[in-house]
Amino acid sequence: MAFKFENLKVWQEALELTGIIHEVSEKFPVKELYVLASQIKRAADSVALNIAEGSTGQSTAEFKRFLRFAIRSSIEVVSCIYIAKRRKIISLEDFQLIYDYTDNLTKRIQALKNSLN
Repeated sequence: MAFKFENLKVWQEALELTGIIHEVSEKFPVKELYVLASQIKRAADSVALNIAEGSTGQSTAEFKRFLRFAIRSSIEVVSCIYIAKRRKIISLEDFQLIYDYTDNLTKRIQALKNSLN
C-alpha cells in the first residue's frame, strides 16, 4: 500500500461506513435523493476523506485537526439518521446498525487522536 492512510484501521472502518450508508440511503424515497440521502452520504464520505487527508499532513497537530473533522462528520451521520428516523424513512434496524457502527468508529478515531503525541 502506497499511502499511510490505507494501513489505518479507522480509515478502513470509515470506508466500510460509506458502504453501509450507501446501501441504506438507496432505500430512501426519491424525494429525499437530493436532500437527506445526499447529505448523509457526504457526511460519511467526509469521515474517510478527512482521515486520509490528515494522515498525509506535515505534522501531528495537522493530523489531529483532520481527525477532529472526521469526528464531526461522524456526528453529522448520527444526526442524519435521527432525522431519517423522525421522518420514518429509515427502519429501526438500519438506524441501530448505523448508530452502533458510527459510535464505535467515532470512539476509535478519538482514541487515535488522543494517542498522537
